[in-house]
Formats: sequence, structure tokens, C-alpha cells
Amino acid sequence: MSTRGVVFVHSSPTAVCPHVEWAISGVLGTRVSLEWSAQPVASGQMRAECSWSGPAGSAGALAGALRAWSMLRFEVTEEPSPGVDGERFMHVPGLGMWHGRTSANGDVVLPEDQLRAVMAESGGSLTRRLDQLLGTAWDDELESFRFAGDGAVVTLLTHRVG
Repeated sequence: MSTRGVVFVHSSPTAVCPHVEWAISGVLGTRVSLEWSAQPVASGQMRAECSWSGPAGSAGALAGALRAWSMLRFEVTEEPSPGVDGERFMHVPGLGMWHGRTSANGDVVLPEDQLRAVMAESGGSLTRRLDQLLGTAWDDELESFRFAGDGAVVTLLTHRVG
């Protein structure tokens, strides 16, 4: 089953940029050359993004490959495909990797059993745990990096629902 998604590298040291391209190329099985631009939020860092297509589960493989460089800030998305949920991976130095399932419109989907377990263990810390499940700290950290600066390539997610 084939699907598609987007890799957003929000910040990478210049020296690591070729390694990022090689890692993505290795997972997708085709040469990938990214258009890098300066990341205005982090001096000396670069940003890039690219659309990809491949078998379902490729987002996990891409995130796993990029995770080798712990200083990267990145997101990898995968659109839902027949019988397979969409996925979103985010990595932030100091927070590590976050993974969530996504619906057709891109919302994070929390399984009922996960919510029930959190509610049972929360004892007043429900908000903190739900924020963790939703990836709030990762979203907050990456938000300023998501803005595409002047002249940066912007990749839009496209998925027709229905």
C-alpha cells in the first residue's frame, strides 16, 4: 500500500545537512536533494522540507533514520491510506521523539484505552498527561521553527477526504 507525506527538518547544523539527505534517500530508495535555507529562529541552523511517497510505514522509517542526529528538530508526517492510520513524528533535542496517530484531517487520535489508562492513573495530573499524549511540548517548541522565512520553499499537505 503506497502513501505519501512530508519531512520537515526545522533545524540542522550545516555540516549535518548532507547526512540528512543521505538518510532520507536511503529510506526512500531514491536520491533526495533538499533545498536548504537559513533557519531564522536558530542562528547557524538550516531548514528544509520535502514531500515523499512510499509504502505505508515509511514515516516511521524516516523518523528512525533522522533520529540518529539528536541535535535535529524535525517532523515527519504520513497521510492515512486504506486500512492504515496517518502518523506524525516529532523530534526536539532535550525532549526526544514523539509519535502519534492522525485522522484524515491531521488531528492527533488518542485511542480510548490510552485515555482510560491516563484517567485511571491521573489523580489530578490529567491535563499534564493529556498534553504529553497530544505532543503539546513538542508542538510548542517547534512552532517558531515552522514559519517558512522569506524565499523558503513551502510544502503543503494535500489529501482529499471522501
